[in-house]
Amino acid sequence: MTAAPVLTAPPAAMPTRRAVRPRTSNRAAWNLAAVTVVWATSLIVVAVWVAGGEVQALLAGGGDTLNALGRAAGLASANLLFYQVLLMARVPLFERGFGRDGITRMHRIVGFWSFALFAAHIALQILGYAVSAGLNPLVQAWEFVWDYPGMLLATAGTGLLLLVVVTSVRRARRRLRYESWHLLHLYGYLGVGLAIPHMLWTGADFTANPAATVYWWTMWALTAAAVIVFRLGMPLTRSLRHGIRVSAVERDGDRGVSVRLTGRRLGALNARGGQVFVWRFLDGSGWTRGHPFSLAAAPDGRELVISARLVGDGTRRLAALRPGTRVLIEGPYGTLTTDERRGRELLMIGAGAGVAPLVALLQEARWTPGEATLLVRDHTAGDALRVDAIQRLERERGLRHAALPGPRAATASPWLPQSHAAWAGADLVRYVAPRPADTDVYLCGPRPWMDAVRIDLRRAGVPSAQIHLEAFTV
Repeated sequence: MTAAPVLTAPPAAMPTRRAVRPRTSNRAAWNLAAVTVVWATSLIVVAVWVAGGEVQALLAGGGDTLNALGRAAGLASANLLFYQVLLMARVPLFERGFGRDGITRMHRIVGFWSFALFAAHIALQILGYAVSAGLNPLVQAWEFVWDYPGMLLATAGTGLLLLVVVTSVRRARRRLRYESWHLLHLYGYLGVGLAIPHMLWTGADFTANPAATVYWWTMWALTAAAVIVFRLGMPLTRSLRHGIRVSAVERDGDRGVSVRLTGRRLGALNARGGQVFVWRFLDGSGWTRGHPFSLAAAPDGRELVISARLVGDGTRRLAALRPGTRVLIEGPYGTLTTDERRGRELLMIGAGAGVAPLVALLQEARWTPGEATLLVRDHTAGDALRVDAIQRLERERGLRHAALPGPRAATASPWLPQSHAAWAGADLVRYVAPRPADTDVYLCGPRPWMDAVRIDLRRAGVPSAQIHLEAFTV
């Protein structure tokens, strides 16, 4: 290799390595419970469709077949719509079972599938009724909207759901400010609400069978209760109980800011390094828009710290906060904690503001000099966040740290900077972590960047179970 080493040697006085004893994790049990609930409700929907005589209709041909397929698509779409809401309602079962990264991906996939099936339901029902009645499909569609109970409301709901889907496409999402996108996304709740009357008034599969009626009413009630309890009630109660306020706002690098917060009995939050809260600062108009920020320091029961790059309205607002500003919180969320650790050594790789939760993890984790390495990617050296905390870890605990600033390399390992373009990503990983099978790697940064890092980690021999990451955007 022609490139210079990216790290200095570990401290000469390396103590005897000892086995890590991670905290006992119930993640597998929670995951099994969450998956069981999803599959059980899906099977109930299939049973409802079969009990309604749809198998016979499917085999009858003509309009009956189209209508049977349309009703199947409608039932599946309605069930997925429940999970579209429940997955983002902060329900502990799903938070602990799937993790924040899993929930984020599932929410996106479930949303698009739900809408696709919903569109198929509409098209198949229009064609099925048109074939049976011998009408032009456009005439049949018009009669649906104007003559069938609840269909006008359902049409308005469909328009709102379409708005949410279109603005959630990645290309459109990148063009919108987070605040605007978040506000538009909330219209999905209204769209769901407007579709419900149509299900009750014209959906035989929802009301004809008593068991089906009980199931759908129960699901609607549980979904509404989950939103009220976990998205509204618990965060408000927790915020009032702990009385969290801004205590200090500090510059962090050339384009960053750190916010320190204090409150009552913060240890009772049971927050962990690597976890995220949704924060609402009561400093004026726009306070209702929550922003997810990871903890930037290991929680000590006395204060919470967050750090962010100033890139949008939400983050720039942090720099203007005044001490004493009250704060509403949701959380803590996420499974990017030391509970997931399996090996003896730690490799932390972060990009931009992604270094913040990694610093919190390092502060909380057990390791001795030479067992922990931190690689940090920034566009420029001045963009680096949490520099003081990192230097303290280097000085007091023997952290191995390398900053990797600069434009990205135009190579097969685009997560590296141009200054390290001569390196193959997998080779660099093995250089900083010579025992990959005994190393846990924690990643935090933009999703495409993390995907590129993960490819090289697998090539370097790091087991998939020891690569830990979470994304907090939809």
